[in-house]
Amino acid sequence: MAFINFIIPGIENKLSSKISIDFKSYQKKNFNKNLNILKLNANDNLSDSLNEADIEARKIREEAEKRRQEEEKIRAQKQLKIDRLNAIPEEAEAGTVEEFMYKDGVKEILEKLDNDLVGLKPVKNRVKEIAALLVVDKLRRNLGLDTSVPSLHMCFTGAPGTGKTTVAMRMGQILQRMGYSRSGHLVVATRDDLVGQYVGHTAPKTKEVIKKAMGGVLLVDEAYYLYNASNDRDYGQESIEILLNVMEENREDLVVVLAGYKDRMDKFFSFIPGMSSRIGNHIEFPNYEADELLDIAKVMCRDLEYEMDPEAEPVFYEYIKKRMTMSYFSNARTVRNAVDRARMRAAIRLFNTATKPSSDGMVSRRDLMTLQKEDFVTAEELSARGDNAIVE
Repeated sequence: MAFINFIIPGIENKLSSKISIDFKSYQKKNFNKNLNILKLNANDNLSDSLNEADIEARKIREEAEKRRQEEEKIRAQKQLKIDRLNAIPEEAEAGTVEEFMYKDGVKEILEKLDNDLVGLKPVKNRVKEIAALLVVDKLRRNLGLDTSVPSLHMCFTGAPGTGKTTVAMRMGQILQRMGYSRSGHLVVATRDDLVGQYVGHTAPKTKEVIKKAMGGVLLVDEAYYLYNASNDRDYGQESIEILLNVMEENREDLVVVLAGYKDRMDKFFSFIPGMSSRIGNHIEFPNYEADELLDIAKVMCRDLEYEMDPEAEPVFYEYIKKRMTMSYFSNARTVRNAVDRARMRAAIRLFNTATKPSSDGMVSRRDLMTLQKEDFVTAEELSARGDNAIVE
């Protein structure tokens, strides 16, 4: 204290109380004890560090061994394929294309597609190309050659009534016959079937539709309505994400077909690039010509066990040419509406004729099966209704 008072004069008088602490020097015994404690702690830390380093090194060795085993497995599989291919004689035959086309019923379905759909040659050719790929893939499998399920998800673009649903149904049947689909059934869905109205509602709805379609084909009509670019909180995005996941994870058990107008589908794909990359087949459905629509009308009459009177054909042809220039035209759907209206007019005509006082009331089989020219709406009648007429 005297030393401090010497350095800072008067400091002793300014302290309110005086407490003296005497720091004694370490005795040798205590010093050795503390030194031993420090040594033990150091040894423990060193041991922990060595253990951690040993564990890390072991992990590295295990991972390296795992990679080596995987590489060895891949090499063995490649060699097995090479050996198997070398063992196949050059003259070995897997079977004929015709055999598979007939045996699996693919040829029958393609012929049915030709009968059901008038025109659409590019579409039919594309379907045949896909069928050919599946047949060749099956022939390769017969010989033990490497095969993989091709991407069968599709996009159908075109106006309403151009046969998209019919082609999707036939594709499901082809896939089922070829063994690429369990049942080949078709489920058609729109935004209302997939997207909910509140939080937590969309996922269950989408998954329920997917569950119904598993083992077959899911056709999402006007798929672009699933995405609303003007609303970030739209629930359609959740449905799209579920579809994307299913298209990737379950591509061997479900074929997804997206359908709609081409320009809108292109815009939809620009917003959802992951969707476009999962679609392996893009098929465009052109609009029908007037003569093709006349043929479609005759096919519809045939399927309904009616006959179109030859004199009725030019009447319908002129009607459909005029109808194609008006609003709400929907290709084959418009034709179906026109045929249904002709059936109704024929029924009224037969009823009025049979109930006349001068009639015996008898109706022949030919009468019941024939649609005459007066049963069809004429181009003049259509013009009189106005260019925006909805009624066929």
